[in-house]
Amino acid sequence: MPTLIILLGPTCVGKTTITIQLAQHFKTDILSCDARQMYQQMHIGTAKPTLEEQAAAPHYFIDCLPIDAEYNAGKYEEDTLHLLEELFKEKEVVLMTGGSGLYIQAVCEGLDEFPDIDPKYRENLNLLFKEKGLKVIQEILKEKDLAAFNNMNESDVQNPQRLIRAIEIKEATGKSITNFQSKTKKKRPFHIVKIGLQRDREKLYERINQRVEIMLEMGLLEEAKALFPQAEYNALQTVGYQELFGYFRREYKLAEAIRLIKRNTRRYAKRQMTWFRKDPEITWFHPNKYDEILTFLQKELKESK
Repeated sequence: MPTLIILLGPTCVGKTTITIQLAQHFKTDILSCDARQMYQQMHIGTAKPTLEEQAAAPHYFIDCLPIDAEYNAGKYEEDTLHLLEELFKEKEVVLMTGGSGLYIQAVCEGLDEFPDIDPKYRENLNLLFKEKGLKVIQEILKEKDLAAFNNMNESDVQNPQRLIRAIEIKEATGKSITNFQSKTKKKRPFHIVKIGLQRDREKLYERINQRVEIMLEMGLLEEAKALFPQAEYNALQTVGYQELFGYFRREYKLAEAIRLIKRNTRRYAKRQMTWFRKDPEITWFHPNKYDEILTFLQKELKESK
């Protein structure tokens, strides 16, 4: 049985370097599992692998979608399973890396079928969120679907896209999102090994703050300005862009936008770790322990044969 190795962790923890090292060792390909790196034009703000890094090993799911494309975890599940079917014809091991927990879950366990929703529901709710903030969206979901709200964990309650998804399903179908969630795992025709990377929280936050400064030096402000006319697209409801859009709207000064990017990125990393810590199948390592990771994977691969 072929093996999918998933290298996951919060933003800025150091996934890219280790994943490329592993891809070169196993002579295999890398599937990005980042819900924003798929979009063209969003380069600096999504911390995509550099062209040199992408040349070091074959990469998939980077720069593959126009900025106005609607994409979700269900489509990612379908596209990834088709791709893996082809890759596993020639390779015993394929790597996946990223921090989008729902996308990883979709590939490993499958997702339940959700109804198609008129995009106008999401557009209106996204606009309301931008104007009124998270608390208003939370209150709307409580009012419309208290069962769905109570069923969410701490991370979901702080995630505007999860809240909006639950509201739009209720508005469009009259049914709770809980009606479409079955918890039934789908069997996959490949072995799965999950490696988690984690750092001391203070060190991770320091790296996040430093990365924001580096992004600004690389031209994040100019990149965001070029994308500002398309700010309503779902792809751009993203930390790093939204805060600068607020600056362009003269809601606050640039220094405040930078402070918000750093703060919101730290909060995003915290939500990612809350999600990943729920998964008992993840084996955790410090990013500096490449040799230990490789030894662990070689043992796993040997035992799976």
